[in-house]
Amino acid sequence: MAWALIHSAWMHYLLAIVNAHDWTMCYVTTFSTEIFSLLNSIIYFHKAIQELQRAHDNLSFAAFLYAVMGAAGTMLLAIFLSTAHSWKPLFHRYIRMGLTEYAAAISIILFIGIPHIGELAELDKSTLTVSTSFRPTNPDRNTFFVRFWELPLSWIFAAMIPGIIITVLFFFDHEVSSIICTIDRYDTKKPGGFAWDIVLLGTTTAVCGILGIPPANGLLPQAPLHSESLMHLEKEQALVLVDGKEKTETMEIHQVYEQRWSALLHAAAILCFLAPPLQHVLGLTPTSVLAGLFLFMGEQSLSVNPILYRFFYLLTPLSELPELPPYVKSYVGVHAYTIVQIVTTIIIFIVTLTKGAPSFPLIIIALVPIRLHLMDRLWGRETLRFVDAWACKEGTPEDDEERRAVEKESIHPAAPGAIEGQAAV
Repeated sequence: MAWALIHSAWMHYLLAIVNAHDWTMCYVTTFSTEIFSLLNSIIYFHKAIQELQRAHDNLSFAAFLYAVMGAAGTMLLAIFLSTAHSWKPLFHRYIRMGLTEYAAAISIILFIGIPHIGELAELDKSTLTVSTSFRPTNPDRNTFFVRFWELPLSWIFAAMIPGIIITVLFFFDHEVSSIICTIDRYDTKKPGGFAWDIVLLGTTTAVCGILGIPPANGLLPQAPLHSESLMHLEKEQALVLVDGKEKTETMEIHQVYEQRWSALLHAAAILCFLAPPLQHVLGLTPTSVLAGLFLFMGEQSLSVNPILYRFFYLLTPLSELPELPPYVKSYVGVHAYTIVQIVTTIIIFIVTLTKGAPSFPLIIIALVPIRLHLMDRLWGRETLRFVDAWACKEGTPEDDEERRAVEKESIHPAAPGAIEGQAAV
């Protein structure tokens, strides 16, 4: 594993040096990014179920029932508090803002403390496993570093294959999260230092390999939640015409504070929890709370995924569906497109549960040429224009094809004789 992550590191550096974002993601549409986002949501839900399954196997029935209640309570309270910004006129706006931005943290702290109150304290608990000393948790290891230099040369080169797969997964995850963070709702743009983020990701991946621990990465849905927490209302004055006269009106608009302090403080807090006293505090966390956090993160990611809303269209009577644009004939194509996305996501998720799990990023990448070269033969162009779009730029693949056709026609116009012959036919 160490060499696979070291190879992945220099591949990240290479992607950053050549600015791979500009010449790779320009071919990606929301068809692929929505599937990837839905897959992340399903994986979070599955992880929560796994935690509860372990609680069922290791705890008494009463403790297991409380674990289910604790997981559901952690999720529901976090969701409830995340809507505090709409509680106006209840509480001061700074209180509502604090409840919204720290909804998950408040819910986690509360449900860490509840099991230690009253008769609940007598229940057996399954808590996070933490280290009690500054040494490797694996009893077979005496040092923190893996002796990766002792691996035979042939295996070092063979490790490039999983390194490529890891790089594809991390790069695509990073790109999709940046796309979701820069949607019109947030009105933000990819920063100029984005390539440095890829360099940093490659460095941390190499460090994880040298330490012999799994690589730590995953920006969905944390990154969109971060953008959501940094969103605020600002008042701006604009001139509007009323009865032919100009009038100044105050308008409220949403803006996002673009900064890196919160990410730095987040990383610093994680570093602080390596200290033994805080490790002990972390060890008080029931695994049911972790399951509730997974449920909350899966719900937050799913709630902004267009697939969810188009899935609701499948359950809605035709008479109650919103009116389609004039160029889209019916919902048949839209429903078929949604079903294909859901089925594809389920297939990829099943692959992640098998021995072929490391290959699932390659399946996601394969969706890109499938969308561009196959789906336009199965769906009408207008339907695809309605449900899909470029992920990193304006317009759709169909718009670009029509523009290229017009440009080609303007450069090489058809001969008059040919046009007359076609008309005669």
